Amino acid sequence: MILKNISQSEIIQLKNLVDYREGQVVSKTLVQSRHVGITIFSFWKGEFISTHQSDGDAFVLCLDGTGKVEIDGQPYVLYQGDAIVMPANHPHAVYGEDNFKMMLTVVFPQE
Repeated sequence: MILKNISQSEIIQLKNLVDYREGQVVSKTLVQSRHVGITIFSFWKGEFISTHQSDGDAFVLCLDGTGKVEIDGQPYVLYQGDAIVMPANHPHAVYGEDNFKMMLTVVFPQE
């Protein structure tokens, strides 16, 4: 099975796969392979993932709350239903402006 930590053949709410925990960033990995990663995150207000880079293009979909993504130092605010692509090999960071949940899909280059 490629997908893990998720029910199959039933309707789910992605935002319910991870809970908010005070002072924490919580994640649940659904797929991790050489070519793709899919992870659901929750950020307590004020929590963040510091600036880093990835070898793959990263697609962020806001599932709940308000988050901020910085790409090359430029801030973008996301609300429920908003999405943005963080391009490969560009510095980026993610912040919980309020409590914030997101789905992160990273597609890595094929060799």
